[in-house]
Amino acid sequence: MTAPAVISWAAFLNWIPVDDKWSAWVGHWITVTVLTVLAVGELVTDQLPKTPSRKTTPQFSARLLTGAFAGAVLGSAWHHTFAALGAGVVGAVFGTLGGYEVRKRLVAATGGRDLPIALLEDVVAIGGGFLVAYLASML
Repeated sequence: MTAPAVISWAAFLNWIPVDDKWSAWVGHWITVTVLTVLAVGELVTDQLPKTPSRKTTPQFSARLLTGAFAGAVLGSAWHHTFAALGAGVVGAVFGTLGGYEVRKRLVAATGGRDLPIALLEDVVAIGGGFLVAYLASML
């Protein structure tokens, strides 16, 4: 839920011009609030020991869908909804699989301490999302 929440914030902050697009609702304060609460909930539950791997089918599928949605909203600002939807899926694949590998290796390198690495991963994901949205606003 990080990607949709970040894109919603970008729309709310007028970083991406969605006012007259199908995606205008994403920048509404209610949408921002709901997506932010869902993203925070996901960030918390991801730290729980019983949370399934992000590579299992349901979790991976959810990441693909939310990445596609975030990409479509971002692309809608410049009338490239479908191309950006595909880019969102590709980003979700790289983020999911790449993030998994990097986290696994960093946890092993730090003696198995997962929580600090998990929190670092969250900061990178959120910061990276805002960076992408901000850079897109400069187009």
